[in-house]
Amino acid sequence: MKISVGDKAPDFTLKNTNGEDVTLSGYFGKKNVVLLFFPLAFTGTCTEELCTTRDNLKIYNSLNAEVLGISVDSFFSLKQFKEAQNLNFQLLSDFNKIASESYGVLYKDFFGMFGVSKRSAFVIDQDGVVQYAEVLENASELPDFKGIQDSLL
Repeated sequence: MKISVGDKAPDFTLKNTNGEDVTLSGYFGKKNVVLLFFPLAFTGTCTEELCTTRDNLKIYNSLNAEVLGISVDSFFSLKQFKEAQNLNFQLLSDFNKIASESYGVLYKDFFGMFGVSKRSAFVIDQDGVVQYAEVLENASELPDFKGIQDSLL
């Protein structure tokens, strides 16, 4: 299923790096949410994307936005990645591919691995409506950070 601007955001509950459940709809009515799906922890472009986000988190905070990084890695791996990169926002494990599938962002084949998340960005407003949607087919490309930020204004 392809998610577009104006769609109601599919809800999900995923584990964070502490093994705690995080539910998207728990932010509705309180904060905007930036979802950053990324293929795999500890890879070059993913590290660049998430470190860029880390370095600009004040911008997202000033726009009342919660940033959630999501990959199909286990929450154990994501915990190590978060610590290694000193990331200051939550990473969520979509190990069972529930969120990635509902947002339509799974590669059929990613270097011989099936069911890896495409690099994608979604901005969801406090009413649970998608205000920005970007799905990149080329995993070596970065999302449009300015476009993401502009959609929060």
